[in-house]
Amino acid sequence: MTGIVYLVGAGPGDPGLLTLKAKDLLERADVVVYDALISQEILDLIPATTERIYAGKRSGRHSLSQSEIIEVLHQEAQKYSRVVRLKGGDPFLFGRGGEEMLALQASGIQVEVVPGITAGMAAPAYLGIPVTQRGLSSVVTFVTGHEPQGEYNPIVNWAALAQGTDTLVVYMGVQQLPQITQALLAGGKPAATPVVLIRWGTTPQQEALWGTLATISDLVQVHNFGPPAVIVIGPVVALGWPDSL
Repeated sequence: MTGIVYLVGAGPGDPGLLTLKAKDLLERADVVVYDALISQEILDLIPATTERIYAGKRSGRHSLSQSEIIEVLHQEAQKYSRVVRLKGGDPFLFGRGGEEMLALQASGIQVEVVPGITAGMAAPAYLGIPVTQRGLSSVVTFVTGHEPQGEYNPIVNWAALAQGTDTLVVYMGVQQLPQITQALLAGGKPAATPVVLIRWGTTPQQEALWGTLATISDLVQVHNFGPPAVIVIGPVVALGWPDSL
């Protein structure tokens, strides 16, 4: 009989935002297959006797391919009754958790999902930025900025998003930020629209870079502000602006 694979969201980084159910599963797991952005404080909740398998992915550096991760989960489910697949944020929001679930289910392996708090909501909240706000933002859109390597040929309709949403939260978009901002400007989004990049959100290392749609790409270059970061675009960003701006 095969074990159960639990797709567990670890949240955005602050260990205090880990759900009680996630904590309980980490403490009882037989093996934990974990991603790159899991904080050490959360990893410390895993008993020393529990097997750990690192499956981290960072920009340009993958310890395991997605197909290899799925194969590892399949193999571990043949050996153990409780397999925890620990993913940053929420497993179903740009976490490829859906791919892992479907592949495992196709092999007859039971999967249970434990949602986590996503960085796209938590990181701006820690800066006092509500992604929705009466009178400013009635529509919020979460979108991936990650595109295949090589020529930039986006599958996201940025021109439509320029007019179709109040708050735009972009995951994995730092490297493509110049193309994204140009597309939004071309779609009619005002150049003065506030923007913030939040790196290592909700952790003691959290950093923010503030600007506008017209200036943010240059500021990223000046400050060498690299990933991992979420990008928040819209009038609500101004609610969290420091007094020094």
